[in-house]
Amino acid sequence: MKIGYLFPGQGAQSLGMGKDIYEKYDVANEVYRKVQELTGIDVAKITFENEELLNQTQYTQICILTMSLAILEILKQNGIQAEVASGLSLGEYTALINSEALNFEDGIKLVKKRGEYMQKLVPEGEWLMAAVLGMEEEKVIEVCKLANEKSAENFVVPVNFNCPGQIVISGNKAGVETAEVIAKEQGARKVRELKTSGPFHTEKLKEASEALKKELGKVEFNKFNNTVIKNIDGTEYKETDDIRDILAKHIISPVKFTAVLQKMLDMGVDTFVEVGPGKTLSGFIKKMPTEKEIKILNICNCETLENVLKEVK
Repeated sequence: MKIGYLFPGQGAQSLGMGKDIYEKYDVANEVYRKVQELTGIDVAKITFENEELLNQTQYTQICILTMSLAILEILKQNGIQAEVASGLSLGEYTALINSEALNFEDGIKLVKKRGEYMQKLVPEGEWLMAAVLGMEEEKVIEVCKLANEKSAENFVVPVNFNCPGQIVISGNKAGVETAEVIAKEQGARKVRELKTSGPFHTEKLKEASEALKKELGKVEFNKFNNTVIKNIDGTEYKETDDIRDILAKHIISPVKFTAVLQKMLDMGVDTFVEVGPGKTLSGFIKKMPTEKEIKILNICNCETLENVLKEVK
């Protein structure tokens, strides 16, 4: 069994996520307490009681990260580790903390800043993200090009290459809505708008990227204790990589998650465990073309956690 962890990103949040784990496991409760101490944010209260705040980027990211890290502590206590890990956008930070390349305190503080910058350092305007389903990468790229040509006011680009047949587009409301119409006309099975609040992974977050780079400059990175696959190109982090530069570019660059999953499969991962809210990433793996038998598990509550502990142990 070769285990690969996957960590969800923004959009996977839901009110009450992880509450039963928080209440049952002292080690999980302790993670929430430490995060509150480091950030001044009552993550438990927001996650379990305040949907409006939970859906604001400056809180969403830290809440999802905290839940995933709380589950990881329980897995560690039970002697379960992964040889390789990755995450979708925000989830890459969870993977870096899990690998100890980024220590817990620095990781928490960075994600707090990342969420704040991605919410506040965004140009004025109405922004939207949407998942285009049932369409090939090249066609989605062409759809965005056509949408931008329709009007000088339109801005839309493909940003998350999640898995075969699912590409997320991001931009201003006019651009994304134009692209939605064109995509449907050209045969997209469905277009679904996402629970996000900015033009993430586009050049519009340049100011946020530059601000984050300054924060990253204050952080020391350590030796990796497992393999982490990068969002920006689907390759593994090397000790010689400029991690600060990669993470700063991360929020203005497309997420190549199809390449991430393919790399994990090529490395021999046969058991994927999604750690955190939802089952989105588990769904992505199911769409990957592979002949080998793979097991897909996810942990988002006590029941699924206990299933994984039985299955893996």
